[in-house]
Amino acid sequence: MSSTIYTIDHFAEIIQAKSFISNPELKVTRLVIDSRSVIDPESSLFFALSSKRDGHEYLEDAYANGIRSFVISDKAYLEKFRDANILLVENVLLALQTLAIAHRDQYDLQVLAITGSNGKTVVKEWLYQLLAADFNIVRSPRSFNSQIGVPLSVWNITEEHTLGIFEAGISKENEMEALQKIIKPGIGILTNLGEAHDEGFASPKDKLLEKLKLFKDAEVFIYAPEYTLGLPVSELPGQRKFSWSTKQKADLQISFIEPIEGRNYVRAIFKGAEIECLIPFSDRASVENGIICWATLLSMGYSPEEADARLEKLTRVGMRLELKNGINQCSVIDDSYSADISSLAIALDFLNLQNQHPKKTLILSDLHETGKDQTELYTEIASLLKQKNLNRLIGIGPHISASAELFEMESSFFESTPDFIDHFPAVHFNNETILVKGARKFEFERISKLITQKVHDTVLEIDLNALAGNLQFYRNKLKPKVKIMAMVKAFSYGSGSFEIANVLQYHKVDYLAVAYTDEGVALRKGGITLPIMVMSPEPSAFDAIIKYQLEPEIYNLDILNSFISFLPADTYEYPVHLKVNTGMNRLGFEEKDLSELLETINGSRKVKVVSVFSHLVASEDEHHDAFTKLQIQRFNTFAQKISEGLDYKFIWHISNTSGITRHPEAQFDMVRIGIGLYGYDGGIPKNRGLQAAVVLKTTVTQVIEVEPNETIGYGRNGIMPNGGRTATVKIGYADGYNRRFGKGTGKMLVNGKLVPTIGSICMDMCMLDVTGLSVKPGDEVIVFNGELTIADLAEQIGTIPYEILTNISQRVKRVYFYE
Repeated sequence: MSSTIYTIDHFAEIIQAKSFISNPELKVTRLVIDSRSVIDPESSLFFALSSKRDGHEYLEDAYANGIRSFVISDKAYLEKFRDANILLVENVLLALQTLAIAHRDQYDLQVLAITGSNGKTVVKEWLYQLLAADFNIVRSPRSFNSQIGVPLSVWNITEEHTLGIFEAGISKENEMEALQKIIKPGIGILTNLGEAHDEGFASPKDKLLEKLKLFKDAEVFIYAPEYTLGLPVSELPGQRKFSWSTKQKADLQISFIEPIEGRNYVRAIFKGAEIECLIPFSDRASVENGIICWATLLSMGYSPEEADARLEKLTRVGMRLELKNGINQCSVIDDSYSADISSLAIALDFLNLQNQHPKKTLILSDLHETGKDQTELYTEIASLLKQKNLNRLIGIGPHISASAELFEMESSFFESTPDFIDHFPAVHFNNETILVKGARKFEFERISKLITQKVHDTVLEIDLNALAGNLQFYRNKLKPKVKIMAMVKAFSYGSGSFEIANVLQYHKVDYLAVAYTDEGVALRKGGITLPIMVMSPEPSAFDAIIKYQLEPEIYNLDILNSFISFLPADTYEYPVHLKVNTGMNRLGFEEKDLSELLETINGSRKVKVVSVFSHLVASEDEHHDAFTKLQIQRFNTFAQKISEGLDYKFIWHISNTSGITRHPEAQFDMVRIGIGLYGYDGGIPKNRGLQAAVVLKTTVTQVIEVEPNETIGYGRNGIMPNGGRTATVKIGYADGYNRRFGKGTGKMLVNGKLVPTIGSICMDMCMLDVTGLSVKPGDEVIVFNGELTIADLAEQIGTIPYEILTNISQRVKRVYFYE
């Protein structure tokens, strides 16, 4: 929120809008792009952006939430809000960016900008930790680094700030110039150059050159030569360059990195002298990000001794909300890494996204460093909690406790975290969603541990932002008004039930599909209101289908007649979906059934066909493209004949995940997205453009030194002729790690190194050959992620990615992340 006072008239002048203003002196302090995320509606200006969905569709929601000022580009909405302030522009995003440029130009502060393929947010947050003692810092919230996120970040600059730290991300050519004009950095940092967003550029060099535009007027440019693709130093930006490297001569030349008890000791040559630092993390990415921060401090004039002292105190950045199973049938949302009004509003929106429990509870600490006096701050928080329909508040800290009378909902207050823990047995939680939100100093991880079910050391992590991003990836490929049915059968491909469905419902998919009725019932009980198609509607489940308003797939005359007979006599037009066989030869009506099918449907008004669909057999494989086109043709013909036989319209759909990316002619009225939501599409080389949404990880239980010719595991199937070291990890075939991964077939990542299994896979554990590596009990082990993918694992044992994902046992705890 900006401290500069702008009136709506002033905004109109800045963005050169055609204005229709009912209250020209209205003061605006907040910019809003999501009608669901409103903190102070009276002082908010809503931008109807058309990035993912057309923001004009949500004007009425924003108005209902109390907003009365809007920037729009569609004249059709001018008449709808006669008592509001309307600023009409040609391009709403450009208007937002223009406003941010004007705001940035008012402040003469040092600004540090970060770009790169990975690590931007961590480097930003660590630099905040390292520099907060010397500067009043404004920084990007979370990972706000896009064409929209950057202007919203810069809008937070006030006259009190002495340093800005902003990150900038791009996904295609000609995006960085706009961000450079908004940020205007004096210090620039390039973290690295990976494969992310390669699809948006002609070459890695083109991507690098686009990123470097951010620093065209920078005084200092901090970089590693390994990531500048051999560009001459003279072609790099920055009046002064500061390089770091682990491989070649540089201003900060790393000479030695040694792991020491979960930390890394680093030595380097700087200005001809040997210096050192201790980075308090063990993983490779953290070490690189720590070195970047080290280089930044040195480039800014900090002494090596001071830089070392500060780096050693870095704390891990928890950038994501975690959704976990809690005690007493509760769900727990852990978001204790940041505590300010904006992040609280985001967390409350995520809380409201969860519909699986009737009650919503917030455990909130005092908020510090907000720039507001206590009464103003907690009055605003109380208003926000009321607006977000919170049921219960547990406040922890002297300041929030002193403001208890401001909160109208059920509430209780404690002076400190130890005070809450002492009274915990008397604080009852049952069948509710609990958001834990606290400043770092309150150590709310102790509270999260109390209310969270004990987690098996083997965990499947699901990144809900990545899932939503993949949904948008496919949505961007659809023609206007094409609907989306999301496949959430088989426990959402092993990743969860209502947790996934809630996100899909929030992001406005049109339909969900499950395999069996009980899956649909679980979603209804979890608060899902979207239409749900049941693909295998057994007659024994017809009663539950009707009770929970599920929609059956009808694939032959027997199931059609059985369902019609089961429906009560007064039923009228119950929705059903007809499946037709176009070449899968598994389920579906044949063309020979057409006459009797139409006669049955037209003879009973108990049912109404809401969709007709079929199933592509090999949409991902170019070798079968001719057959795919034949299927599409057959479907078109069959659906047209059904349409001619009915006196109403219905939805047509045949396209699946790979069909969307490879066969746009098959979109019809709706498409079905399945495993693509999780980052895998067999029709896209290397899944380019998708994000890995699931990570399976476990831990090392024990490390054993093995003598030469000793054997490992059941049946003595593993042998080490020369001896070595093995690490036993907590995953086995009962967790879904197939026995075929044994004897070196399977590979896992330990401390960033790919290591093979050794011996047979056991029920609850297996062994890895970690000879030559520094590994200890408790170390994290990656079974699959974005680097070691489910496709890699499938190839190892000769199966398909679907089997890898769906075979993960229910005893493996699911933890959901949302940024």
